[in-house]
Amino acid sequence: MSVADSRVGTAPALTGPQIAERLDAVLAELSRAVIGKSDVLRLVLTGVLAGGHLLLEDLPGLGKTLIARSLATVTGLDFTRIQFTPDLLPADLLGATVYDQRTGDLTFRPGPVFTQVLLADEINRTPPKTQAALLEAMAENQVSVDGTARPLPDPFLVLATDNPIEYEGTYPLPEAQLDRFLLRVRIGYLAPPQEADLLVARLARDTPEVTLDPVLDAATLRGMRAAVERVEVSRDLVDYIVALVDATRAHPSVQVGASPRGCLALLAASRAAALLAGRDYVLPDDIKALAVPALAHRIGLRPEMWARRIGGAEVLAEIVGRVPVPRLDRAG
Repeated sequence: MSVADSRVGTAPALTGPQIAERLDAVLAELSRAVIGKSDVLRLVLTGVLAGGHLLLEDLPGLGKTLIARSLATVTGLDFTRIQFTPDLLPADLLGATVYDQRTGDLTFRPGPVFTQVLLADEINRTPPKTQAALLEAMAENQVSVDGTARPLPDPFLVLATDNPIEYEGTYPLPEAQLDRFLLRVRIGYLAPPQEADLLVARLARDTPEVTLDPVLDAATLRGMRAAVERVEVSRDLVDYIVALVDATRAHPSVQVGASPRGCLALLAASRAAALLAGRDYVLPDDIKALAVPALAHRIGLRPEMWARRIGGAEVLAEIVGRVPVPRLDRAG
C-alpha cells in the first residue's frame, strides 16, 4: 500500500451497536495473543480510537512488542518496527534524497516512518536529535525532508517502548515529545493463574506465535475515529477535566503541571473510552480511569519526590481521589 493510497477512502458510516461489536471482536482477537491483560488492551485501543500515540513503559519481556505487532495485525494496518540505537540517525528514520545513477535524478527514499503503525522500540536508547525527528511526525502527521513536507499515512500511530529501570546509555525523552504521547501505558506482571494460562496456551499450539486475523481495516478505523467526535460530554465533565489538570499545577509535589494539551488528551481519551464501552456519552468514571495514563507523564515533580521514590502516577492518583466528582442526572 502506498502512502497516498493509505490516506484515501471514505470512512464507513457505522452505528453505535456496529462499532461496539467490531471493538469487542478486536479485543477478543488481541486477547488470543496477549493473555491476561484485557485492561491494558482496552487502554491501548482507547488511545488508538482517540487518534493518539502511545508510550508503553515497563520492564523487558512483558509483551510490549507483542501488543504493538498484534494491534497492527488485528486492525489491518501496515506495521514497521525500528530498534532505536545510539547510532540511529534522523535520515535512518525519515528517509533521504539520493542520487539515482540510472536516471540522473534526485529521488526521495522514504524511511520506516512512512507506515501506519510504527513501533519505536527502546526509544530512549537513541540521542535527542533522532528522538526529535519523530516530533513533527507525531504532531502533524508529516515529515519535512530537504525542505519538502511529506504526508504520512492515515491513520498513523506511534507506539514507543521505554525501559524505566535501565538508564545507562539512555537519553530521556524531551518534554515536548513526551507531551505528544496521548497515554502512557504500564503493563505489569501477570498474576500466577494468568501466567499459567499463558503457558498452557503455548503448549496447545505448534508455533511460538499466535496467528491473528484482521478484524478492521484503515477505512473502518477512520470511521470509528469520526464516531468518537460525536460522543457527548456535559459541561460538568468539562469542568471536572479542567479541575483535575489545574490541581496538577497547584500540587505541592509538582514543579511543572500539565499543559492545556493534557486537558485535550484527557477529553479525547474519555470520549474514546465511552465509545469502547458502547456509549455515546462520557461518564465521570471514564475520566477517573484515564487521568493517570493521560496526565502522569505530563507533569514534572520536584527533585525531592524522586528521592522519596514518588512518581507522577502516585501524585495523579492522589489528585483524582480528592478532586470532587460531579453528579450527572442521566436517565437510564
